[in-house]
Amino acid sequence: MAGLQRVVRSTVIDAPIERVWAVLRDFNSHDQWHEVVGQSRIEGSERSDQVGCVRSFTLRDGNRIREQLLTLSDTEHKSTYCIVEATLPLQRYVATVTLKPVTDGNRTFWHWESTFATPPGMERELRDTVAQGVYEAGFENLRRHLRLGSDQRAPGAVAMPTAMPMPTRRIGVERYGGPEELRPQDGEAAAPREGEVRIRQRAVGVNFLDVYLRRGWVPQMLPVSAASPGVPGMEAAGAVVDVGAQVSGFLPGDRVAYLGPVPGAYCSVRCVPAEWVVRLPAAIEDDVAAALLLKGITADYLLHDLGRVQRGTRLLVHAAAGGVGLLVCAWARRLGAVVIGTVSSDEKARVARDYGCEHVIVTRDYRFADAVQRTCGGADVVIDGLGDAGREENLAALARRGHWISLGQASGPLTPLAPDALVAKSLSFSRPVVFDYVSTQAQLAERAQRVWNALADGAIRPPPIERFSLESAAQAHARLESRGSTGALVLLP
Repeated sequence: MAGLQRVVRSTVIDAPIERVWAVLRDFNSHDQWHEVVGQSRIEGSERSDQVGCVRSFTLRDGNRIREQLLTLSDTEHKSTYCIVEATLPLQRYVATVTLKPVTDGNRTFWHWESTFATPPGMERELRDTVAQGVYEAGFENLRRHLRLGSDQRAPGAVAMPTAMPMPTRRIGVERYGGPEELRPQDGEAAAPREGEVRIRQRAVGVNFLDVYLRRGWVPQMLPVSAASPGVPGMEAAGAVVDVGAQVSGFLPGDRVAYLGPVPGAYCSVRCVPAEWVVRLPAAIEDDVAAALLLKGITADYLLHDLGRVQRGTRLLVHAAAGGVGLLVCAWARRLGAVVIGTVSSDEKARVARDYGCEHVIVTRDYRFADAVQRTCGGADVVIDGLGDAGREENLAALARRGHWISLGQASGPLTPLAPDALVAKSLSFSRPVVFDYVSTQAQLAERAQRVWNALADGAIRPPPIERFSLESAAQAHARLESRGSTGALVLLP
């Protein structure tokens, strides 16, 4: 056995570090951009950015390799991996990829190095294979990959000729009803049209709005029939596959999340308008993004736009241990509010307190007004997803000049409020819809960034996440409606 060989290569890529890292941090992306790599997969259904995951791939010349991800740092833009098995005689192979920003022209310095042992007499051959066939070819391949994406997005460009329909697995509703009406189906995701982004989804957010759509409470939003099943779901996270003409700012391989007013997210591959889409920071995992985007933006506008919550605000939060509730409680507490929450069990009360809910009321019969009045003298703001069952109690729980924000209708649609119901204490009432607060891509990006910033500085933290396979969407809905879930639910295609 000869001594260890060392191969070092560096280059500069004409692209921002975030774009280059978005491709390279995906341990299974090399079959999309490196011409020497054939088919590749991550073993054991692990995430492709999970430290310890193993990728198994073939080379165009027929050789087979298994590599393991050893380290991954989003702050240092650095990863290390090793070969665990190969038909090539590369022994004890360990490689490191490091990126650094180049301020001149917003470019990226890419350093790639490895050490390995070889059988005697094969030192130069294998050293050249790694240096030229893997590293230097990889530099040029990634440049071409990024350049093709840029050319495709130029004004007046058309979709790439290779863009073809892709199979997708989806959850369809042929008739309104219970969770059992959610049924897996095979479908096709067409190539992206002008202004669209096609996304391979890795996590899909589950929200109570999806339940309302499945029940038929908002039929104009989700028409259903046996011939044309409706697909629920308003948000998801994943990676860009390709983009249509007139789309700028997104490259194949970019990690993204989206939120839009038209359902259809319960699937594995989907085309959506580019204005619904935001790039994900490297530190935000896909399932966290799917659990946080809609709920976090909802918490943002509830507290800052409608509730105008500040130090001393008396805030009543229903379903305080739910996905939105936990975010609202934590964020409001950071703002200095007095936070009162209702939950349906002692276990949920413990979770709500852990997330910043100062006073917790445990009730399953929608009685809470007396406890609120005793605790704080009435609520300045009520954030309510209960619906009609909490109607009279909400009115009684509010303080003078209090504001009732009706966010949902878990117990059934809210019957219309007569003006006289509000006039006794000069109350106000609002019924917001999240999509009106993110009606442009700039608004969506700004509010999403507020959520990521709040997560980074500790104002909020991810709620507990319950994960279900896409095919188990019916079980996820049943769990959500049982009032037994805590935090957020996501589907994993």
